[in-house]
Amino acid sequence: MEFRASKVAAEQNEQALKYLTKNLDDPEAGRQVFNDLLDKLGNAVVSFPDWHPILTAPPNNSGEHMYSIGNVAAYRGIDHTVEFVKGFVTCPYSEDKAKQIVGAVEEIPKLYAYRLENPLYAENTYPVVVIANEMDLEGDGTIRSRDALILFAEQSVKEMRDARVAETWWNVRSLILGKPHGSRSSLFVNQHSGGHMRKILETLNNSGIYGPIKESSLEMLSQKKRDRICETLLVAALTEWNKSDEEIEFELRGETCSAIVRDTWDDGEELSIKVEIGKFDLMIRGFYYEKNKSFSFQEPTGKRKLAEKFL
Repeated sequence: MEFRASKVAAEQNEQALKYLTKNLDDPEAGRQVFNDLLDKLGNAVVSFPDWHPILTAPPNNSGEHMYSIGNVAAYRGIDHTVEFVKGFVTCPYSEDKAKQIVGAVEEIPKLYAYRLENPLYAENTYPVVVIANEMDLEGDGTIRSRDALILFAEQSVKEMRDARVAETWWNVRSLILGKPHGSRSSLFVNQHSGGHMRKILETLNNSGIYGPIKESSLEMLSQKKRDRICETLLVAALTEWNKSDEEIEFELRGETCSAIVRDTWDDGEELSIKVEIGKFDLMIRGFYYEKNKSFSFQEPTGKRKLAEKFL
């Protein structure tokens, strides 16, 4: 489905507004504060891309990859938080925690923090705003392409030395684009930026600098094709199942398939089925319902070339 940024942004902003104002004595005053935040921080979002300064600028003594602001030591004490394109607002109940967050961010280059005078989320909170203040936004509300590409490239280079495998675009696009996102754009980056990020990633992957390419997500295939792959393998497993052994092995289209078939509730109504080829080369999970002779599937994972053998 096409990613309609304006519609998604409106939905995110409405959800964020409701979350931050529904418990206030004066929701209209809260709305004015929220609209000011939109002007300064851009649209509300679900999560930051992993190259965003909000995640990468704070000191990281653990050496762990930062996937969310909840893991960042400098933001310890955040509570009732809403993220935006350029930063976030958090609403702790403790004034000491609010002061602690502002003080920690003041020590971090590229970031800026300040206290809000008006409450958000609840009357007895002490809201703090944290901004990545060296990024500009395009007219469409996304991060300026040059800024986004530089930040992404810097993060990609930083990860080279410790990498063990190369992740495909489909495996990590949520980390690169941030959430919510489409196939190559999000509320953080437009299609121009997203398209170039994909080219950079694939060039680095093909160079071998990260190591062997790891395939996992099959989202590049249509939902119809993913469902067909699942059904092909689940039907085959069910056909080979002898109703006595839970674990079976069978050959299909030149591949050795290992399967586990279990009566989910021991009543013959629902069978849970898992089919695996190789060690994570392809994995299918789903359920068979005896009453209406139908299947349901979970998202398949594995290597595209192998998966397409079962279309």
